[in-house]
Amino acid sequence: METRTAPALTAFLAAFLGDWPDHDELTVVGTDLRTSPGWDGRVHDVLGVSRPGGGVLSVAPEAAEQVRAAVRDWADVPAQLPAALGRPDARAFAGVFRWTTAPTDLPDVGIWVPATDPRLPEWLHPFGGDALVAFDEQGRYAAGVGVKRHNPAGMEISVGTDEAHRGQGLASRLTAQAARWILAHGAVPVYLHDPANTASDRTALAAGFPNQGWQIHGLFQPPPAP
Repeated sequence: METRTAPALTAFLAAFLGDWPDHDELTVVGTDLRTSPGWDGRVHDVLGVSRPGGGVLSVAPEAAEQVRAAVRDWADVPAQLPAALGRPDARAFAGVFRWTTAPTDLPDVGIWVPATDPRLPEWLHPFGGDALVAFDEQGRYAAGVGVKRHNPAGMEISVGTDEAHRGQGLASRLTAQAARWILAHGAVPVYLHDPANTASDRTALAAGFPNQGWQIHGLFQPPPAP
């Protein structure tokens, strides 16, 4: 079983959120990280990671005091956070946050190719760098992993399988292979997914990413009504 104080994870979370204090309560952190572009070039003005009993909600410095007054624990987030940030129409979301230092020893199945390789689907192109890809016997894309390089201490794995190649275990093998690569580069591998996505749950468990009750938090801004 993983521990919440693993050094690699602590370093990643502190760099990802602005701080990661070791105490059992929600901590609101004001940081310039929330005013600067992330891995995808977009500014994410609120981001949180919770673990049972604690975690960090990361906001821009000018919003920290108001958010601290409105959000005392994670149960307050859906109702109180949007208004505290001046975004009353936004909706809070929470996804499953997984990480590992011991990925499953599944056989390698992919090779690293540029994420912009024309054989790859468009969803992999924005990741930049190299993607880990399994090709079929005809050299066509079967499944692939994109790596979100959040900071030197942590990288997030996103995996997708072509419909014709599902059910072969490619996603879990690629995820475990990518996790070993990330660990070899001195970072912690992270895997996030929607709680309702049972396929992602199976992939993560098979690759050695346990569900320890941790969550990723943010705000979604619905598009304006037509």
